[in-house]
Amino acid sequence: MTAVAAPGPLVRARPARTSTLTGTGRMLRLMLRRDRWRLLVWTAAVAALYASALGEYVLLGADGLQARAVLMRTPAMITLAGPGYGLDDYTVGPAVANELVLWMLVALAVLSILEVVRHTRAEEESGRSEVLRAGAVGRHAPSVAALLLVVLVQAVVAVVTGAVVAGVGRLPAGESFALTGAIAVGALVFAAVALVAAQVSEHARTATGLSLAVLGAAFVARALGDVQGDLEVEHGTALSWLSPIAWVQQTRAFVDPRWWPLGLSLAVTAVLLAVAAVLGSRRDFGGGLVAPRGGRADAAAALRGPLALAWRQQRGGLAWTTLGLGAMWFATGGVVSSLPAVTSTLLENPVYRAILGEGDLVRAFLRVIGLYVALGAGAYAVSATLRLRTEEQVGRTEYALATATGRHRWLGAHLVVAAAGAVVVLLSGALALWAGAAVTGVTDPSFGDLVGLGAVYLPAPGVLLGLGVALYAWAPRAEPVLWALFAWSFVVGLFGDLLRLPDGARGVSPYWWVPDPLVGHVEVAHLVGLAAVAAALVVLAFVGFRRRDVPAA
Repeated sequence: MTAVAAPGPLVRARPARTSTLTGTGRMLRLMLRRDRWRLLVWTAAVAALYASALGEYVLLGADGLQARAVLMRTPAMITLAGPGYGLDDYTVGPAVANELVLWMLVALAVLSILEVVRHTRAEEESGRSEVLRAGAVGRHAPSVAALLLVVLVQAVVAVVTGAVVAGVGRLPAGESFALTGAIAVGALVFAAVALVAAQVSEHARTATGLSLAVLGAAFVARALGDVQGDLEVEHGTALSWLSPIAWVQQTRAFVDPRWWPLGLSLAVTAVLLAVAAVLGSRRDFGGGLVAPRGGRADAAAALRGPLALAWRQQRGGLAWTTLGLGAMWFATGGVVSSLPAVTSTLLENPVYRAILGEGDLVRAFLRVIGLYVALGAGAYAVSATLRLRTEEQVGRTEYALATATGRHRWLGAHLVVAAAGAVVVLLSGALALWAGAAVTGVTDPSFGDLVGLGAVYLPAPGVLLGLGVALYAWAPRAEPVLWALFAWSFVVGLFGDLLRLPDGARGVSPYWWVPDPLVGHVEVAHLVGLAAVAAALVVLAFVGFRRRDVPAA
């Protein structure tokens, strides 16, 4: 007889304990691999902006820089740049610190926000993060990896741009790297803001919007505080010190260096990261702390169609773009009244004479700013067309085309909304420019002149829009070509004469073909030609989109 052993007590297997940071290194490598080209383009673009501005400052010489110092004392320029330090002896170093810090910080803050949301909330919303979390990946690993990615990128940008500042500007290397490092530290504050927003909201677009709203509030607080400050004391007000942007500007690089304000940036960043960690531990995976509001059971009649869907998706971006750019153009228009005081100094300088040309300085200045307004509309057109690719990548295009909606109708709806948005951005920018000038008493050019300037520029963003949808239809992965054309248009428009570029190179830019109604006459043939090119590209896009697979391979 075989003996049977009595069963022993049941022992429950304990799951292996893993850290909430398990897999952070692998996540970081994955993020770097996914975004290597995107981050390379950002780094090169920021370095190129530094180089172009520094080249201009070097060429201006002492007289040209002192003319800029006069403008820097005006309320409009304080709003657009900062309180201004070292204006009595305005050299290349103070010019960099006064005029570039704000805009470089805003650009790198936007980069930080986009990268953090892209690799945290957007990954959860798409479902990819859930797949990764099925492996050995800790709860906080994606967030920490995204933050480390931003830190690494900001460090690289600081080193590269610091070398550019020291080399092109012929400035001390130590202060150059300290300046770009301070900007990187300031940008990290907004990376932490984005990480908190990613825990609060359930959707990536909402998290991005909240983060950009905080950035906008910081800009406004800094601007209002600096304008109210004593221009002789030059330290802003208590309102200024509520803004992380002001903390970077208050380092006063190349004038009176002091680095203790960056301690505020580091302290706030640490607090925000702690808040994000606590919120991330308390919320459900895939959800946000604030639940989305329940919608109607049935869609309203106005939403039953691709056009209404495209408008609903793009209206928020259009509203914020129009508001933000409009405020900037309004403030820029306020500078116009200060130009007569420095007319002779500016036109004696060969750099300004090449950019502004001869004749009425006010009209020449507004013509250049009008080009900026048109380039802003072009940037919106580019970003709106790139949204088509995003819709396809997340799968919503397939869902839409699985209904009775045809391909041409779907593409046409997005195209109409993007084109209408570019028109709104351009014409509202021209209107804001006129309003800013009119408030300061400048009545020439008139309202009709500036609105007309905006109207003649319409075909140029139309070409960018047409090229964007054509690339989407035929070669979706070629979107860098669109940004390259936009960047080249910027260079040609502002520095074409200064660099003595040949007409063949300038003609690549659609903006070069636009006539100038403020200082010249309208070439109708050029406008018709640009409109024809834009129309041909749109037709080509409809043909290509009908032929290719969705999603693209």
